[in-house]
Amino acid sequence: MVHINQFEYTDSMASLRKRSLSHLLLVHEVAFLFLVAITGLLSGLSAYFWQKTSVESIRINNSIYLSEQIRGELYRQLQEVTRARLFQDADAMEVYYEYSKRIGRHFNQLRRTSVTRQEDEVVQALQQSYREIQKDMYSIFEDPRKADDAVRLEILDLRNAEQMFNEFEERYLEFKALYGEQHRALERTIELWTKYAPILIPVLFLAAVVIVIYTSRIIRNGFVSPVAAIMRGAGEISRGELTHKIPEQGVNEVSELASSINRMASELKVSRDALIEHEKQTALGGLIPVVAHNIRNPLASIRATAQVLEDVDNEVELRESKKAIVDTIDRLGRWVSALVSYLHPLKPNLRNVHAAELMDAALALLQAKIDEKAITVKRENWDSSAELEVDPDLMEQAIYGLLANAVDASPNKSDLLASIDNREEAVIISIRDYGPGLPFEPKPGNLEPGPSTKRFGTGLGIPIAYKICQGHGWSLSFETTGGVGTLVKITAPKITGESRDDAE
Repeated sequence: MVHINQFEYTDSMASLRKRSLSHLLLVHEVAFLFLVAITGLLSGLSAYFWQKTSVESIRINNSIYLSEQIRGELYRQLQEVTRARLFQDADAMEVYYEYSKRIGRHFNQLRRTSVTRQEDEVVQALQQSYREIQKDMYSIFEDPRKADDAVRLEILDLRNAEQMFNEFEERYLEFKALYGEQHRALERTIELWTKYAPILIPVLFLAAVVIVIYTSRIIRNGFVSPVAAIMRGAGEISRGELTHKIPEQGVNEVSELASSINRMASELKVSRDALIEHEKQTALGGLIPVVAHNIRNPLASIRATAQVLEDVDNEVELRESKKAIVDTIDRLGRWVSALVSYLHPLKPNLRNVHAAELMDAALALLQAKIDEKAITVKRENWDSSAELEVDPDLMEQAIYGLLANAVDASPNKSDLLASIDNREEAVIISIRDYGPGLPFEPKPGNLEPGPSTKRFGTGLGIPIAYKICQGHGWSLSFETTGGVGTLVKITAPKITGESRDDAE
């Protein structure tokens, strides 16, 4: 028997009793959502970081590339336009404006890609220095007096060009320094993420595992284990252990269910005890009239015989009176023995015995009475008798009682038929007499004796036979037709292979 001590549970488990099942499910759902959130956060954080760093890296590289494009376009504008102007190229101004447009578009793109105030400032400073260069170049190209040979040589001098671009180069270096620092900061961020990601991911995974274990423990201690205890307790109660108490633990609904089952078991125990007491009283009430009926008459006969003993002078009559008293006392003894045998629980000691052996043993005990009445016993199918699993002592007692009833009911010089019908699944033992027939209908468990013409009958032969047959799992039946006797049938199942092995 399994007993669970409900006081062994921790305080946290005791607190679960105050929670409802819906609260427990809510905790489980919240934990599940938290796990989903952790997983989504981990995936989203990784995706967001790589997307953000990728976009930022592209933006920085693109800005640096645009600045280099501007610088390169500016140098080419100066060289090509100046050369075209020195050689009096008619398309010089058109080429000059084409470069200016492209450089202007590059600056617009730079302005659009800048995201901080500092970036805007360096872009504006770079663009302003370009405008100063553009103003100087434009004044040279627009003033015809400056287009002589000396001026041309001066324009082509690299030192002059270098002096013209000094301020632009300074702004360009500031621009490159700013974006270079941003690029290095981005690389440090990626390096930091790469360094701590192998630590952060296991930590989040460990947190998820802890949450799973915690919620599983809550579910197990708050619902699964209490329900399992209820199932075990219900099994104990169903086997008749109505004193078993199921621990009232877990969530409110489960605890209330255990409490309800405990109350039901207690009420069933009270009802069962009351029913047993009632059955005892009923059985006692049914037994007392039988005992009184079977004792009162013999006692009255003994009393009457004893009273006449004082007036008896004839020795023969005296012996007959004494014999009548002894016979009556013997009858009472047999009846009491039969009653005790009927009320005592049967525990058959099974063995393998042929049906014919049981019948022969019972008939041998009745042979003197059979000879006295000159009854002819006809045995049918004795040779086809099959083995039965039976307690021979008990079954011989039952068959003896049934045969004794048949012999007593049979007229002198009549027949008594004893047959064994060996069928596929059972053996049927039949006893037929040709007397007047049973004046009552026998019923299993009925102690009330029926009408009998037997002088020393107890009225318990048939109830005892019923009880012995039922103890073996056999059946006993009576068929009575007025004026043609009684047919008694005992149906016994055959020995199976499994039961034969058990018997061996």
